[in-house]
Amino acid sequence: MTGALANPRLLRALLPPVSLILLLAVIFTIQPRAMSYLGLNLMLNLALPIALATIAQLCVIAVNDLDLSIGAFVSLVACIGATILPENPALGLAALAGCIAVYAALGALIHWRNLPAIVVTLGMSFVWLGAAVLLLPSPGGSAPAWLSAVVKLRTPAIPFAILASALLALLVHLFLMRSSLGVVLRGAGGNPQAVRRAGWSLLKTKMAMYALCGFFGCLSGLCLVGLTTSADANIALRYTLLSIAGVILGGGEFTGGRVSPIGAVIGALTLTLAGSLLTFLRISPDWQIGAQGAILILVLALRALVNRTERRAA
Repeated sequence: MTGALANPRLLRALLPPVSLILLLAVIFTIQPRAMSYLGLNLMLNLALPIALATIAQLCVIAVNDLDLSIGAFVSLVACIGATILPENPALGLAALAGCIAVYAALGALIHWRNLPAIVVTLGMSFVWLGAAVLLLPSPGGSAPAWLSAVVKLRTPAIPFAILASALLALLVHLFLMRSSLGVVLRGAGGNPQAVRRAGWSLLKTKMAMYALCGFFGCLSGLCLVGLTTSADANIALRYTLLSIAGVILGGGEFTGGRVSPIGAVIGALTLTLAGSLLTFLRISPDWQIGAQGAILILVLALRALVNRTERRAA
């Protein structure tokens, strides 16, 4: 531990897992029965769709943008998954592919016209929400049986949500952080001039990252409707703030293309558990966002202290 304190970079990397471990320790102290397969499964039941939405947000933050529409987009995908997909799978998949194509076009528009991503995605949030309401005016629909079977799979020893989240973090980490293509994609946010000088198209790079955001957003919406077995136009609106908080909690930065897929998934799990902690404390669900915000502020304060120490050491 002394070595970690002496190494600011190591300490910054340890903040997300330490935050998760401390939160688990508090939960297990308050409710010892939660330390079981069933307890973890109940607490982390909705962790996977939140983790997928967080990775979607990470793709946009990696290119120095911010997506304020991911929550409404996930809601629209859930509505498609509960209405079109069960009745006409080919049409449903085509609709999802079209949604991903629209996301790629958004990236192109933002880059080509040099528009602020916050404004564009905020406007798109109303488009996604309006489409979701038109598709499903009131809560209802039903998830395809195969989709529910996949996301509700009971794995031995460790709940499926934990295994799937770990696999998601590993695969995205290997792609974005270890592959040559991932370096180029992140370079569009970290050092766009170098990417341009190397002969890569910043337009295509940004389109690819926005398309990845749409892809993971689709996975999040499908996973969510598979777990809930029905949908609602407002089912995932809070995912916008949760996804941003998850990325930042996991060590990401708003500028410079600095992101951590593993940290982002850990951040998503931490925010999910924060809601469970409030439930055990018998506090109204209305306070869950406040608790998640308090955790985020605390971790950001610690990170600011670490960054200051790192600058002094340099």
